[in-house]
Amino acid sequence: MPQEPGTPAAPANPWDRPTDPSGHQGAPGRFGTPGPYPAPGTGGAPGWGGYGPQGAPWGNGPSGGPPFPQPPGYQAPPKPGVIPLRPLGLGEILDGAFQACRRNPLATFGIAILLQAVVALVTVLMLGNVLSSFEVFESQNPTPDSIIGAFAGLGVFASVAGIVSAAALLVLQGILVIPLARAVINQRTSFGQAWRLSRSRILPLLGFGLLSVAAGLVGLVVVVGISALAIIGLAEYSALVVVPLVLGSMAALVWAGIKLAVAPAAIMLEGIGPWTAVKRSWRLTRGNWWRTFGIVLLTSIIVSIIGSVISTPLTFAVSLFFGFSSSASATPDALDSLPLLIVTQAIAALFTAIGYAFQAGVTALLYVDLRMRREGFDVVLLREHEQAGAGHPDMLPGGTASFGHQPGGPA
Repeated sequence: MPQEPGTPAAPANPWDRPTDPSGHQGAPGRFGTPGPYPAPGTGGAPGWGGYGPQGAPWGNGPSGGPPFPQPPGYQAPPKPGVIPLRPLGLGEILDGAFQACRRNPLATFGIAILLQAVVALVTVLMLGNVLSSFEVFESQNPTPDSIIGAFAGLGVFASVAGIVSAAALLVLQGILVIPLARAVINQRTSFGQAWRLSRSRILPLLGFGLLSVAAGLVGLVVVVGISALAIIGLAEYSALVVVPLVLGSMAALVWAGIKLAVAPAAIMLEGIGPWTAVKRSWRLTRGNWWRTFGIVLLTSIIVSIIGSVISTPLTFAVSLFFGFSSSASATPDALDSLPLLIVTQAIAALFTAIGYAFQAGVTALLYVDLRMRREGFDVVLLREHEQAGAGHPDMLPGGTASFGHQPGGPA
């Protein structure tokens, strides 16, 4: 509409968009001349998106710029082997140990059965001394020398059997770390390969065992000495000292055993000595004692229950087959039951070996879990998994760590 002369011009609406003769919307030019606007979807001035299609909601139309990045979804951690490479839960540790034993039966169950067979053989060979000692106790007029000799024979039997059993268990726990840890990076381990990779670490492993026994003997001497002094000095009130001392010593023994639970794994995988392994295990279990204790205790209970459920009926059936009677006396006729003793020892050794293999697997995965929690060990394992696939069949997990704990160095 034309304006009257002298009437001031109406202010322009900044939101008005005049159209050019072709019908396209435009923006005011420098001197009011409409300028072309970009076609829909081709982008516009910085900070302003292009116009969307007709009828599209505000802000939801296509833009000429790059699309907005979408938030990434959850990605599961890599699992190259028997466990995911992240801090583990109880179920993952138990399942990983079972899967590792199942994938490497000869390197786990085979070695465990072999070592337990050695222990059982030593036990059977020494049964003659035990039966001779029983004959002395059942004789009519045993002499003091014969009684002392019988007790000495029983003591030698118990000592030798205990030492052989403890050494075999320690060596077994160390050797089985190899196939269990290699299963974490999806590497299978044969029977001979497990021996080859672990033989150079057997002596440090036995050194750790001697160190543990020496510490235990020192503690035992201290407890016995204090108890003897209490009995002599306090007489009837000595129980007030002896009972708490014994209970406290048992608690300290359990506490120290858990603190040193992963020392054999550190010896085998990191190539360190006995004393360094003690300090290493001490650091790794710091702040995780109760969790480690619970997992070790639960594993022991599970293995004990399963072993009893399976082995007890078999032992009973063997006893019936051999016509064994609990009323048989410990005389030379008791040698007739030697085949029964051999068979029952073989059954016990078989299921004990299987249980030890599973427990060693749990301990090895506990070591891996503690390192992943404290040192970012999962990154090292992932890199070693890639290297193992590139022609390193004898790789030991943790042997190439370039950050965190250096094998043999400070944690």
